[in-house]
Amino acid sequence: MVAAVETMAYAGEVPWHGLGTKVPNDLSTDQMLEASGLDWTVEKVPSMVNLPVSQDKPGGYRPTGSYSLVRSSDNKILSPHVGKDWNPVQNKEAFDFFSEYVEQGDLEMHTAGSLMGGKIVWALAKVKQGFELFKGDEVENYMLFSNPHKFGKSIDIRMTPIRVVCNNTLTLSLSQSSDKMVTMTHRKQFDAEVVKEQLGIAREKLDNYKTMAEFLGKKRYTTEKLVEYLNTIYPSNIKDEDIKDKSVPTTFNAKQAYEVIETQPGSKYAKGTWWQAFNAVTFSTDHLQGQSADGRLTSAWYGRNRRLKLKALDTALKMAELA
Repeated sequence: MVAAVETMAYAGEVPWHGLGTKVPNDLSTDQMLEASGLDWTVEKVPSMVNLPVSQDKPGGYRPTGSYSLVRSSDNKILSPHVGKDWNPVQNKEAFDFFSEYVEQGDLEMHTAGSLMGGKIVWALAKVKQGFELFKGDEVENYMLFSNPHKFGKSIDIRMTPIRVVCNNTLTLSLSQSSDKMVTMTHRKQFDAEVVKEQLGIAREKLDNYKTMAEFLGKKRYTTEKLVEYLNTIYPSNIKDEDIKDKSVPTTFNAKQAYEVIETQPGSKYAKGTWWQAFNAVTFSTDHLQGQSADGRLTSAWYGRNRRLKLKALDTALKMAELA
């Protein structure tokens, strides 16, 4: 299997996925760009096709009308087909977005790197804002900036709270109509000022998440409802009438989350509540499922597990309301 993480650097403590090269925690955004191996650019190059010579037609290279995104460091083609109006955003532009906040002391650069051979570049910065629940359960907040060099993908900025005791992650929307925080299409020039205006609601959204967590921590589950919850998050293909023992989860992933409910890091906080049940799902997806750490990282931020954890939060809230 090809590793999902191509290059990566981190400042401070080892991140939850255990990947990357450690660097000093006082790096500027430009220094972090270089340390994480992202000090390269992309160029939009006209795509060509090599036509064969025939008796009545000349051969040679002809433009196709589309373009390819080519990386400066090794001439690697990151995306073979983009349109004329595609506007590549350089990695430095993405990092410069954070620089103002870092210089003011509002953010600290945390991790940065590239996935899928450079097709996705990200920077994660710690926000000087978080909260504590249940006398010791700390949640820190981060900003995740994703800059895809890939057709069909948009620039994506999300709020990413991380539970300190177990390093469980979640990527939260700052929009009621989108599952992403802020997105900007490559069909327009990147405008950092427009993005900054939309980021103004981030503090309010984190307060909402705190309210959700406090609510979950006050509502207790029963074993029957816990099994129902996990079977909802990890549904089985087995028909309900064919399930012999409904007192235990049916799928492997559901059973795994069930088994760690009492042993997961932080299980002492709000014990027996829907907060504990929700974190059993986030812990198992972030740390137990999958075959590799970089695969779990990619899925947690961009793939199936990101969507699954949002479903787990929504379902826990609905079931807690009935508790």
